[in-house]
Amino acid sequence: MHSSRKGSDVLVIGGGIIGLVTAWRAARRGLRTALADPRPGGGAAQVAAGMLAAVTELHYGEETLLGLNLASAARYPEFEAELTEASGGLDIGYRACGTLAVALDADDRTHLRELHALQRRCGLESEWLTGRECRRLEPMLAPGVRGGLRVDGDHQVDPRRLAAALVAACERAGVLFHQTSAERLTVTGDRAAGAVLDTGEELSADQVVLAAGSHSGRLAGLPPEVVPPVRPVKGQVLRLTVPGAYAPFLTRTVRAVVRGSHVYLVPRENGELVVGATSEELGWDTTVTAGGVYELLRDAHELVPGLTELPLTETRAGLRPASPDNAPLLGPTELPGLHLATGHYRNGVLLTPLTGEVMAELLATGELPEVARAFTPRRFSPAAVREESLV
Repeated sequence: MHSSRKGSDVLVIGGGIIGLVTAWRAARRGLRTALADPRPGGGAAQVAAGMLAAVTELHYGEETLLGLNLASAARYPEFEAELTEASGGLDIGYRACGTLAVALDADDRTHLRELHALQRRCGLESEWLTGRECRRLEPMLAPGVRGGLRVDGDHQVDPRRLAAALVAACERAGVLFHQTSAERLTVTGDRAAGAVLDTGEELSADQVVLAAGSHSGRLAGLPPEVVPPVRPVKGQVLRLTVPGAYAPFLTRTVRAVVRGSHVYLVPRENGELVVGATSEELGWDTTVTAGGVYELLRDAHELVPGLTELPLTETRAGLRPASPDNAPLLGPTELPGLHLATGHYRNGVLLTPLTGEVMAELLATGELPEVARAFTPRRFSPAAVREESLV
C-alpha cells in the first residue's frame, strides 16, 4: 500500500475532549499539531452528563486526586470564556447551578453524614440540610428524602457542546485533523516518532500524545512497559425532555445512592434532563440493556417521582477510561517522545481545562507542571510497582 510521510511537532492520537483540548492548547503555544481520530468530538463525551463535581464525587482514598479536580474546577469560568471566543462564539452549556446530594433512607443518611465529615476534613464547602430543606430547594423531590448536602461549588457543563466547541477551536487554531484511526505507533531509534494510520498513511511527529480514552492501551506498536493500564467501564445514560408545562422541573443537579447504586439527574437549560449512570465492568460492550434502563428509571423515580411523566428521548452507553487508582495518567512515559493523557475515568469533563494546560506546558517546555506530577504514567512502571511493594 502506498504511504506518504507528513511531519508535525505534535501528533495527538484520540479526538475525545481530552485529545481535543491537548491539541488546541498545543497549537495555541505555536506547535504544529495534528490529531488522528475517525470522529473528532465523539466518544465518551457524547454520553457523559457533564457534572463538575469535585466535592460530591469525593471518595475515600482519593484525596490527592481531589486537589487536581479542585484546581481544574477553579479554572472553568476562565476556560469557558476563552473557549467560547476561540470557537467563534459556541456556548458550552456551563452552569454554576450547584448540586444537591440527598439520602432516601437511614443507611443513605449515615453514608452522606460520613461523606460530609470527609468533605469538612478536606476543607470543602458543603452544607447539611434536613429533608424538608431539601424539598424546599427542589419541590419535585420525593417526600421520603431524609436529608442532603448542598454543594454550591459543584457545577455542570454540556459535554456535547464542549466537544463541538473544542473541534471548532482546534480548526481555527490550525490543528490538522486526520479523520481515521491510528493503527500503530512508530518507534525510531528508541523514540516515539509518529504513527501509521489505518489507511497506511505515515505521520511523523517530534512528540506523540496518546489520548484515546479507554482504547489507549490497544494501539499496536507500544512497547510493553509503556502500555497504559486503562480499562473500559461501561456507563448507561438516559435523556428525557422536560415539557414547558413541567418547567422548572429541577433547578440544580440532584444525586443520591439508592440501594447501593449511584444515580444522578442533571437538568439542562434547554429542557433536557440527563439521568445516569450505571457502572459495569463488561469490557468493550456498549449495548443499551433493558435492565440498565429499568434500574436507572426505577432509582430516579424513587428520588423524583414525577420523572416518569416525562418523554424518554434517548438511551446511550459509553465507556469510561479507568486506571488502577481511578486517577488520570498525565505526562511522559518511559519511551522518549511518547506522552499519555488518559485514564480520567469519571472526571474527564471536569479535568478538561487542567489537562489541556498541563499537556501544552509539557509539550512546549519539556516540563510537567507541579500540579500533575503525582499523576505521571511512570507511577505504574514495573520499577515503581516493585518499589511500592517493598514499602
